[in-house]
Amino acid sequence: MSEFYIGVMSGTSLDGIDIALCEIKEYSFELIHEASYPFDTELKETIFDAINNPITLKEIGELDTRLGEMYAHALERFLLNKKIKRESIGAIGLHGQTVWHEPTGMYPFSMQLGNANVVAARTGIPVVSDFRRKDIALGGQGAPFAPAFHHYLFSRLEGNIAVLNIGGMANLSILGDELRGYDTGCGNVLMDYWIAKHSGTPYDEDGVWARSGTPNKELLKELLKEPYFSKEAPKSTGRELFNGVWLQKQLENFAWKNRNTFYTKARDIQATLLELTAISITNEVKKTPTTLLITCGGGAQNRYLMQRLKEELSGVEIVSSDECGVSSKYMEAMAFAWLAHERIHKKCVKISSVTGALKDSILGAIYE
Repeated sequence: MSEFYIGVMSGTSLDGIDIALCEIKEYSFELIHEASYPFDTELKETIFDAINNPITLKEIGELDTRLGEMYAHALERFLLNKKIKRESIGAIGLHGQTVWHEPTGMYPFSMQLGNANVVAARTGIPVVSDFRRKDIALGGQGAPFAPAFHHYLFSRLEGNIAVLNIGGMANLSILGDELRGYDTGCGNVLMDYWIAKHSGTPYDEDGVWARSGTPNKELLKELLKEPYFSKEAPKSTGRELFNGVWLQKQLENFAWKNRNTFYTKARDIQATLLELTAISITNEVKKTPTTLLITCGGGAQNRYLMQRLKEELSGVEIVSSDECGVSSKYMEAMAFAWLAHERIHKKCVKISSVTGALKDSILGAIYE
């Protein structure tokens, strides 16, 4: 019997809202309709301010509602444009917008905003949200969750397979007898920040600007000294670490240490940041027996980044998930449609081997 679920995702890049309508059967999963909607520019800046500066409880509450309204509006357009009957949808899987992720502090938590009650009230469809906090309550990282979906999709393929998702952050799923996975570190986030700062462009399409520069090898060595890169899994990260403030501090420290010799053009910094993403990913893949690497996410569309990965991982076959019949662009939205299906059917998500939680559990809260 077929069931239909919708997944909604806005990642750490804040470059848009991805929505995917999926048909889920007992042994199959199919993307039926998909669409992307722009992220409200003013709201995007408000989120950046909230992450980087002190914020009041009133502002957090308002931001939660505003995000809920933005998601609801995008869903209304999606349902209308695709002529989807609301009563045919089992639930909407709403990830929400991560504004802070700190699963290893004295009081571990992960905060996703985007009021699910608003979305349920506006659409008239049940919403499953708040996926991460149960895993954290059980001692896990609460991230990444994509490996569970990657295992569902690709575990039947032969060989030593890993799946690389490059969004704002990059995460690696290692498929095998025991599922493993973790965030390798920054994906697009620093490159997006730097090009926006210097040209107003939201991202470096195909890595053209990075390709025009020359990486600073000494700066790259300093950036790779970030303790997160050498930390053992399970681990996860986000904008609370890798952000513009972090990058500016790194650049200032490097300039001070090399004040008599350091001069680098903005394009050379961009080239160095692309190398940081490529090398931090490469270092992790080389620790695994991977022979086939399946790529997805916005970073998989960056031709120069993909070229650099192929050069560094010459012994590994690298293909896009599109070549395996699965949309690379809508992978995460599809994942939350699947997670909503699992929650509605009260199924445990087998993710504890990834996150380090004490056990697998049913994830997400239902908003009727």
